Amino acid sequence: MKFYMKITFLGATKSVTGSNFLVEAAGKKFLVDCGMFQGAAEDEFDNEAPFDFKVDEIDFMLLTHAHIDHSGRIPKLYNEGYKNPIYAHKATCDLCSLMLPDSGHIQEMEVEWRNRKRQRKGEKLLPPMYTAEDAVRSLEIFRPVKYDEIIEITPEIHVRFNDAGHMLGSSIIEVWAKEGDKETKAVFTGDIGNSDIPLIGEPTMIGETDYLVMESTYGNRMHLRNDEKAELFLKIVSETLDGGGNVVIPSFAVGRTQEILYELNKIKETKDDEEFIKEYKTLMKAPVYVDSPLAISATEVFKDNMDLFDDETKQEIEKGDNPLEFPGLNFTVTADESKALNENDVPSIIISASGMCDVGRIKHHLKHNLWDPKNTILFVGYQAPGTLGYSIVNGAKKVKIFGEEIAVNARIEYIEGYSGHADQEGLMNFVYSFNNQKPKHIFLVHGEDEAKETLKQKIENEAKINVTIPSYGEKYELLDNPELLEKIKTNKPKTIKSEIIQRLEKLQLEVDDMKASVQEDLGNPELKDEDMFRINQKMKDLEQNILKIIEG
Repeated sequence: MKFYMKITFLGATKSVTGSNFLVEAAGKKFLVDCGMFQGAAEDEFDNEAPFDFKVDEIDFMLLTHAHIDHSGRIPKLYNEGYKNPIYAHKATCDLCSLMLPDSGHIQEMEVEWRNRKRQRKGEKLLPPMYTAEDAVRSLEIFRPVKYDEIIEITPEIHVRFNDAGHMLGSSIIEVWAKEGDKETKAVFTGDIGNSDIPLIGEPTMIGETDYLVMESTYGNRMHLRNDEKAELFLKIVSETLDGGGNVVIPSFAVGRTQEILYELNKIKETKDDEEFIKEYKTLMKAPVYVDSPLAISATEVFKDNMDLFDDETKQEIEKGDNPLEFPGLNFTVTADESKALNENDVPSIIISASGMCDVGRIKHHLKHNLWDPKNTILFVGYQAPGTLGYSIVNGAKKVKIFGEEIAVNARIEYIEGYSGHADQEGLMNFVYSFNNQKPKHIFLVHGEDEAKETLKQKIENEAKINVTIPSYGEKYELLDNPELLEKIKTNKPKTIKSEIIQRLEKLQLEVDDMKASVQEDLGNPELKDEDMFRINQKMKDLEQNILKIIEG
C-alpha cells in the first residue's frame, strides 16, 4: 500500500488571514503556520475556538514569517500543550520575540473591555486568549534556521527555507517527504514579496516541485512600478504639507514602516527636475514621527540583521549611510509623546500602527485628523474586509472611532505599489520559475474570492497547470490529481446563535468605547458649550434609535 502526503487547509481559505495548514507525511503530522484571523468580527472570534486538530499529535511546525496572520496563535497552541519545535528563520524568531508579546498585550486589553460588563452583572470573567507572558514562554520552542540550508527534521523529512522577499526573515519553504522508495515534494510560499521592496532581496525562484501551496492576495491586480510610486508618494506628501496638513500613514509596525523610512531616505535620488527638487525640499523640512513602540523595536531588529538586506542597501551601509536614519526622523515611545503629536501645529508625517487601523495608536491619530480636509490619510498596505482601514479606503463618509462618529473629510490615498505582496505578474513569474519540473497541481490560498478565481483561470489557461481553491477544513491526498478525502467537522462557531452572541458582544464593546470617549470629552476643561450640546444630541439620537429597535 502506498502512502501519499496529505494537506488539510485550516486557514487563509476564504480570506487573507489565519494561515494554518496541517500536513501528514512519512508518518508525521506537522503544521505550516498558525496564524490569527483578522478583520471581520466573526473571524476574530474564530481565534478562540478550539483547534481543528489534536494538539498532542503535532510533531513539529514550520513558520513562514512573523506577521500575526501567520504566527499569532502560536502562544495559544503552546498553552494547549504543544512543546515540540517551531522551525523559522533567525530573523523571524527575532521579530516574533517582539510581535507575539505585543499581540498578547492586545488580547489582555481586549478581554478587559469585555469583562467590565460581565463583572457588573456578577458573571464569570473571561480569560484572554493568551497573555504577553504566555507569548514570551512560547518563544522557548522556536528553532532558528538559515536560508538555503537543507535541514533534516527526520531521516524521511527534509526542509529548506528560502528568502520570500516579503519581510525580514520571510520564507518560501520546500518540504521533501520520503515513504519507502517514493519521495514527494511540496512548496509552501507563505507570502511572496513584491520584487522591488526596499531593503530586502527579491523572492527566491524555486526550480521544481510536485505540489505548490501559493498565496494569491493580489491575484487580480498589478502594482505601480517603483519609480511611479516614489513620485506619487512625494507628490501627495508635499501637496498636503504645503497646504498646512498632516500626512498620517497607517503602517504595519514590522516591515512596511522600515521600508517607508528607507524610501524617504532614498527618494531624493530618483529624479533631478526642478519640481521634484521643490517637492523633495518640502518633504525634508517636515518632521517624520514613527509612533509605534513595536516599530521602534523592530527597526532595531532590522539593524541587527543587515546581512539580509539587498546588495544596493549593503553598499549604502558600507558608505556610512544607515538606510533607517535621516535628519528630521523622530521616534515617539511613551503615550504622552504620542498624544502630543495631535496637539502639534507643525505639518508632520506620522507613521503609526496598526496598518489596518483596528488597534493601537493609529486610531487616536485618525480621530484627530480624519475630519480635517487639510490632512491626508495615506494607506500603503492591504486592508482586510471588516477593518476600519478597509472602510476608509472604500469610501466611507463617516466611521466610528472609540464610539464617536467621525466624518471622513481628509484626503484618502492608497499607493498599492508599497504592498509587501507580489502582484499578478509577480505571482505568475513565480509559477513559471519551476522550469525543471512544474507543479502537478497548485492550491491557491490567502486571497479574496475574486483574486483567487482570476489567478486560477490565468494559471490554468496560460501555464496549463490544474488549480484547486480549497475551502476551510478540506483534506486532500496529493495524488497526480489531488483527491478530496473529507471535509473535517470544524470546532469554529458558525451557527446563527453564535453569530448573534458575537454581534451582541461587539455592540457592547462599541458602547463601552463610546462611554469612555464621552467621559474623556466631559473631563476636558476646554470643552465649549456647543461641543457639550453636540455630544448630548448624539446621545439622544442613539437612545431613540435603540428604543425604536426594542419597541419594534
